[in-house]
Amino acid sequence: MKDYYYFLGVKPDASDEDIKKAYRKLSLKYHPDKNADDGFFENRFREVQEAYDTLSDSELRKTYDSNFEGFQKTFRSNLPPAIKTFTANKIHAVKGEEITVKWITNNADVVKIMPFGLEKAYGERTFRITEFKDGKFQLLLHAHNSLLRRTAVQGITITEVFENEKEKFRSEAEEIFQPNPKLPANPANYSRALYVLMAVLLLAVAAMLLYTSTK
Repeated sequence: MKDYYYFLGVKPDASDEDIKKAYRKLSLKYHPDKNADDGFFENRFREVQEAYDTLSDSELRKTYDSNFEGFQKTFRSNLPPAIKTFTANKIHAVKGEEITVKWITNNADVVKIMPFGLEKAYGERTFRITEFKDGKFQLLLHAHNSLLRRTAVQGITITEVFENEKEKFRSEAEEIFQPNPKLPANPANYSRALYVLMAVLLLAVAAMLLYTSTK
C-alpha cells in the first residue's frame, strides 16, 4: 500500500494547510511541463497528485488512514532497517555515460533513492548522468522503517571524468596486466639477448686487458 504522507514529505498528523503547501511545492518541482520527456518526473508528479487527491479530501483521508494503519501493523517489521548492498558498476563516468546501480534492503517498508524517488526493497536501475555538480553526482539510498521511525542511509558518489581522461585511465589499467614492452615477451628470446649482452661485455673487458698489457 502506498504511503501518501511519504510522497508529500509530511507527517501523518499534518494539517490540511501543510498538505496543500507540500503539494504546491512538489507539483511545481516535478511538473512535466518543466521536465519534458523525462519519465522520472512524470511518475513523481503522478504520485504527488494521487497523494494530494486522497489526503485533501477529509472522507477519503479518513478511510485511507484506517486502511493504512491496518496495513502497517500487518506488514511492517519490528527490526531496524538495514542496507545489505548498494553498488554502482562505475564510480568515474563521462557525462551521458550509462551507469547501473543495484541495491538490497532489509526490514524497510519505504525505500527511496535520491534523486530518483521511491523504489522497491531490492532491484537495479540503469540511468545516464546529464549533469554533474562540482564534478560529482550523489546517489543516496534511504531505507525507512515507519513502525520504528528509523532510517538507514548509504551514499555513492560518481566522479566526472572527460573522454581523454577516461582513455588514459583505461590504458593505465590495461598496462598493469600486459607484459613489459621493454622486455622480450618470449622467455627464450630474453635468455638469448642476455647471453649476447654478456658476450659483448666479455669482449670489451678482454680488449681492455689486451690494450693495457701492450703498453
